[in-house]
Amino acid sequence: MKLLMKTARSVSFELADGGKYYTTKPYRIFLNGAERKTADTVVTSLFDLKPETEYLAEVYDGNVKTDSLTFTTDREFVTLNVRDFGAAGDGSKDDTKFIQAAILACPEEGRVLVPAGTYRISSLFLKSHLRLELAAGAELSAIPDRGEYPKFPGRIESYDEQQEYILGTWEGNPLPMFAGILTGIGVEDVVLYGEGTVNGNASRDNWWNNPKVMVGAFRPRTLFLNHCNQICMQGLKLCNSPAWTIHPFFSNMLGFYNLTVENPSNSPNTDGLDPESCKDVEIAGVKFSLGDDCIAVKSGKIYLGKTYKTPSENLHIYQCLMENGHGAVTIGSEMAGGVKNLTVENCLFSHTDRGLRIKTRRGRGEDAVIDGITFRQIDMDHVMTPFVVNCFYFCDPDGKTEYVQSREVYPVDERTPVIKKLTFEQIDARNCHVAAAFFDGLPERKIEEIVMRNIDVSFAEEPKTDVPSMSKGVEPCSRKGIFANNVEKLTLENVKVTGTAGAPITLQGVDQITEK
Repeated sequence: MKLLMKTARSVSFELADGGKYYTTKPYRIFLNGAERKTADTVVTSLFDLKPETEYLAEVYDGNVKTDSLTFTTDREFVTLNVRDFGAAGDGSKDDTKFIQAAILACPEEGRVLVPAGTYRISSLFLKSHLRLELAAGAELSAIPDRGEYPKFPGRIESYDEQQEYILGTWEGNPLPMFAGILTGIGVEDVVLYGEGTVNGNASRDNWWNNPKVMVGAFRPRTLFLNHCNQICMQGLKLCNSPAWTIHPFFSNMLGFYNLTVENPSNSPNTDGLDPESCKDVEIAGVKFSLGDDCIAVKSGKIYLGKTYKTPSENLHIYQCLMENGHGAVTIGSEMAGGVKNLTVENCLFSHTDRGLRIKTRRGRGEDAVIDGITFRQIDMDHVMTPFVVNCFYFCDPDGKTEYVQSREVYPVDERTPVIKKLTFEQIDARNCHVAAAFFDGLPERKIEEIVMRNIDVSFAEEPKTDVPSMSKGVEPCSRKGIFANNVEKLTLENVKVTGTAGAPITLQGVDQITEK
C-alpha cells in the first residue's frame, strides 16, 4: 500500500497486488476502524476526510487484513463555499464570476468547495496555492458558446523585439486559442480534486462542427496549463472536451491520479492527456475512453521545438486503462523538442488502434530526439497494431511531399529527427488485427535500437483490415507480423507471434539482429 498523494480532505494510494488497473480481487478499505469503501482498482482514492487528522488505512481481503498505511491529512485554514459567493448550481444561471470570485479570494491553505449541483461556466482561471474541490454530485458544465470564452493570442512579441510571450497554442504551434475551461497561467502548487465532473458539453452542434477550422480562435482544452509547476489532479471525471482534454504546456512536476477522461469514440481530436514540453509527470490510475490518442506526449511542432529546445522528459505512466482511442500512448507528431525517459508499465490497452505509437518525419529537426522509451508489463486486447514507429507520418501541409515521404537516402542535416532506444518487455497482446509491430525508420538515420523481450502477440479470429502506419506507400493489411525497416540494432528475445497471414517477421535494412 503506497501513498501517492494527499490533501486536507483526500488521499490516493496504490494497492499493488499484481493487477493492472484493476486489482486481482475486490478489497475492503477501512479508515480508523470504520469501513469506507470496496476498492477494485489498483489506484484508489478516499474523500471527505478531516484536515490535520491522523488516519490508519487498512486493507482487507474478506476478513483478513493484508496491508495498512498511516498518514496525516494536510492543514486547511478556511473553506470558501462557492454558494456563499452567489453561485446557484441550478444548471441555468451562469456561475462563472461567482466561482472565479471564490478562487481569487481564497487564501493560502484555503479550500474552494463546489458542492453538489450543476454550475454553468465558461473559463475559470486558477491561482497559485489553490485547493479546488468538486464534491460528489458537482458538475462544472461548460457553456458551448465561443462568445463566452477569452481569446489567447499565440506569439506576442516583446517591446524590445528580443523576446516573446507564447500564450495560445494549437497542435504544436503558437496560434490563437480560446482559454481553457480551467486555465492556469504561470501558477504553482495547485490541487484540483474531488468526486465531481467537468463537462465540456462539446458536440457536433458546437465545438466539433468543422473541428479543424479556426473560428475566432482554435478550440479550448478542458484543462490548459501554461508554464505551471506542482499541479495535481485527483479523482475527477472530465468529459465531452472541445479539443484535447488535459493539456499541460511547458509545465513541470505534474501528477494525475485516479481520473476518468471520457469523450465519445467518434469525437475529433479529443486526446486525453497531452503533456507538451513538460518535465517530471506522473500519470497513475487514469481511465481513458475517447476519440483520439489517450496520452500523446509532445514538444512542439517545428518552431517551438527549435526555438526553446525543451523536451518532454521523465514521464511515468502506470496502472492506467486506455480504451477506444487511436493510440494508447503516442509520441508526436509534434515532438520537435524531443521526448526522453518515458516509462509506461502495468497498464491495460483495449480496443485502441495502436498501443505504442511514435509519429515523426523529416523536418521535425535535430532536437527531435526520442530516447529512453520503455513499455513493460502491458496487457492489450483488440489493439489493431500494438507497436508502431512511423518516421514518415504525413501530417501538415507538406506531409505528402517527396521530401517527407521519399524512401531514398537524404542528407542528414538540421531537419533530421533521431530515434534512439526503445524497449518493450513482458507484453501480452491478444486479438490483434492489422500487424504485430510496424517499425519504419529513415534510411539516412535509422532507428538506433529496439529491444523486444517476452512479447506474445496473437490475432483475432476475424481480423479487420487497415493500414498499420499513416504514410504513403503503406498498404492496408491484416494479420501481418513484425515488420522492421531501417533499424540499426534489433533484439528479439522470447518473442512469439501467432496467427499471421505470412512471415511472422519481415526485416529490411536491419543492420544487426539478435534472436533468442
